[in-house]
Amino acid sequence: MARLEQIAARLPETDRVDVEAWADEPTFRVRGKVFVFTDQAALGISVKLPKDEAAAVVATDSTAEPTGYGLGRHGWVSVGIGKTAGTTRCHQPEEWIRKSYTLVAPKALARRVLTEDGID
Repeated sequence: MARLEQIAARLPETDRVDVEAWADEPTFRVRGKVFVFTDQAALGISVKLPKDEAAAVVATDSTAEPTGYGLGRHGWVSVGIGKTAGTTRCHQPEEWIRKSYTLVAPKALARRVLTEDGID
């Protein structure tokens, strides 16, 4: 969870909101819009990706599946991170989180992150 919180803290106007109705499961939000769903141990994340990228992740990653509750049809994908996220999957989750942020955040905030990432 500490790694996930560090990633989110580097994104503008991000808040962590633990949803009481979901057993205090954490979400990360920008101006009230969710860009990451996770569990207390951060063993998995759900992020929004472009639909073609989400489909590719699901097709190539055995721990990935379209997010439930109908979100999957909008590009949301749930991916298992596991306890080895700091070693074997160091950069991939951060890329997905940053991309999810840019798809959910207001355009001006998204542009700041895209510029940091060298994408214009």
